[in-house]
Amino acid sequence: MENFFKNWLFDPTVGKIIAAIVGILIISIVIRFLQRSLSRYIKDPDARYRGRKFLTFIGYLVAIVFLTAVFSDRLGGLHIAFGIIGAGVAFALQEVITSIAGFVAVSFGHFYKTGDRIQLAGIKGDVIDIGILRTTLMECGDWVQGDLYNGRIVRIANSFVFKDPVFNYSADFPFLWDEIVVPIKFESDQRSAREILQKVVIEVVGDYVPYAKETWKEMVKKYKIEHETVEPMVTMIANDNWMEFTVRYVVDYKKRRSTKDQLFTRFLEEFDKTSGRVAIASTSSDINLVGTPPLDVRVSDRAKETKEKGRM
Repeated sequence: MENFFKNWLFDPTVGKIIAAIVGILIISIVIRFLQRSLSRYIKDPDARYRGRKFLTFIGYLVAIVFLTAVFSDRLGGLHIAFGIIGAGVAFALQEVITSIAGFVAVSFGHFYKTGDRIQLAGIKGDVIDIGILRTTLMECGDWVQGDLYNGRIVRIANSFVFKDPVFNYSADFPFLWDEIVVPIKFESDQRSAREILQKVVIEVVGDYVPYAKETWKEMVKKYKIEHETVEPMVTMIANDNWMEFTVRYVVDYKKRRSTKDQLFTRFLEEFDKTSGRVAIASTSSDINLVGTPPLDVRVSDRAKETKEKGRM
């Protein structure tokens, strides 16, 4: 029994296993220490989050390299076999490998970060976590109207950043252009209607304009993009039934629904003050039916003669 324990303790394979376990523990402790130290030197929460994720990825990579180095002499005669197996595993796990590549692309390519509102693989939501294999979203929309949470948490493979467009609602320009269409009766005073709409939209969303202007200037410096008007504007067209005013404005990407509510409420309040000079049109009472043209039926002389001969 004593010889057995001596042989077991001095077995090179056992020594390598112990070294591997100790090495993995040391790597894990060092990575956790570095992750906790980030809060002392990095104050920005987004940068701190990305730093922790990056250190986790580095930890896995160092562990793999360490294990390969420890057992390198045992793998010498199995290079060809491992090469064939590795090719098969790479083919079988191509989605996983692509997702890891997607994680690297997201981390260093500024596709999105935690807190951004994105649409990926046809799903819209706020990014709450970016893992090595998957991005986690708090979903918006679907059966819920507007840009509101519906309560579902969705995990999407990072590989989709290479397959589908990535729509980011809040990256370099955290505002969206939105529009409201307001139908006004033809009998209304169109000048008063325009003044009311312009006054209300400036009152409700005017505070966004200075910030949007500064942000757009940075966009022009960073990208090849032309200057764009961010001030609220009101345009009008006329159709067969009413005057159609379109109110266009910039708004915080998370406040589209509440802003529309404020705007419509204020529009109706101001219209009520005009004592009927400005009134909302509706399909129930303001559709004008176009009359049919008069029919002019003429009978030629030859037809009359034929008709008279038939009577005789």
